[in-house]
Amino acid sequence: MKATGKSSDLYELDFYAWTQEQAKLLQEQKWSFLDVHNLVEEIASLGRQERQELENRLGVLLGHLLKWEFQSNHQSRSWFATIREQRRRVLRLLARSPSLQPYVSEALASAYQDALDLGVRETSLSYKTFPEECCYTWEQILDSEFLPGHAAESDEYL
Repeated sequence: MKATGKSSDLYELDFYAWTQEQAKLLQEQKWSFLDVHNLVEEIASLGRQERQELENRLGVLLGHLLKWEFQSNHQSRSWFATIREQRRRVLRLLARSPSLQPYVSEALASAYQDALDLGVRETSLSYKTFPEECCYTWEQILDSEFLPGHAAESDEYL
């Protein structure tokens, strides 16, 4: 199946219009008009975006857990809300795409590096302050009751 010149051109000129055209061609089963090469690439890209979203959410979540633990004198309602929100979003993402589960340990390792950068960028602390590797278990990371360190009770932030 070969894409028409028009579809390939549209892919370069107006991505949104191209997606709508491809969806319509699929729905109408007009196989010979599909831009197969770019369609395959974009479908694969959607999967990569799901993995990237998992890493991004975990990076923000871990970064805030680190800030919460290692700069406990600056804990805030905002940090608490971010921790809650990112936990929910990670759980939703995993529920929507359960096939991401085997990727979790790789995502955690990558996300932790981003979390370290966030922790250093948003505090007065250095990289040496934080553990080199993630110090939280997967269960702790997603546990709505878990806040690291000897911090204030979460009831204070509700």
